[in-house]
Amino acid sequence: MADRPRTRLHIDTPLAAGQSAPLSGDQAHYLRGVLRQAPGDRLLAFNEAGGEWLGEISALTKSGGTITLLEQTRPPVAVPDVWLLFAPLKGGRTEYVVEKATELGVARLCPVLTRRGDVPRVNLDRLRANAVEAAEQCERLSVPVVDPLADLSSVLAGWSASPLTRDRTLFVAAETGAAQPLATAVTAATASGRPAAFLVGPEGGLHPGELDQLAKTPFVVPVGLGPRILRADTAAFAVLALWQALAGDWTAAPGQDARPPFR
Repeated sequence: MADRPRTRLHIDTPLAAGQSAPLSGDQAHYLRGVLRQAPGDRLLAFNEAGGEWLGEISALTKSGGTITLLEQTRPPVAVPDVWLLFAPLKGGRTEYVVEKATELGVARLCPVLTRRGDVPRVNLDRLRANAVEAAEQCERLSVPVVDPLADLSSVLAGWSASPLTRDRTLFVAAETGAAQPLATAVTAATASGRPAAFLVGPEGGLHPGELDQLAKTPFVVPVGLGPRILRADTAAFAVLALWQALAGDWTAAPGQDARPPFR
């Protein structure tokens, strides 16, 4: 495409040539009030099932609008099947974790309540909006699932019963004790074909009772992140980045979509 539009919007409806897709009120406000766009201007629309499409604004008002899809610019691609379980953080850092984890290609974000966590609730709508905005900016074709806040013990109790998690290895970022180096553990799990999830605890670390529960759980693998103590958000980004480098889509050239056997 000679002049690739810079504006990208995530559209929930099916995408196909010649089809009209509705714009939400928030999307219309963003296009009309922030970007000063008007009917006839072009943008990119995307979702996981349909890929990315060149579209043209056909109607735009304060409360909504429509775009007409012209041609596909990128086909759908498989999503790296890696999850992040994390304790919510104070001071806007939960939103920061969602934003950066989305940029790093996470498929699912699972905020969890831990005994030492000091953020007892999250704004789920806001976190999901953060994920959409980050996906639009970083040019990924999917938006990660953001789960409601759940108690860590309940998540662990239901892990083996769910078809989404029963075959999934849960790597736990360990601060002390016996733990495999992260790279070694990820390489071994990749060879076995098991999908991955990572658990990063709160700033104060996981409670000894939680660590004991995790140590007795067969699908949990403790992993070490080196000799330095990392902040919780730093640890989350470190595990995702290393997983992408060893088992994810960082094998692709810049700007190109990798096609390994993801979900």
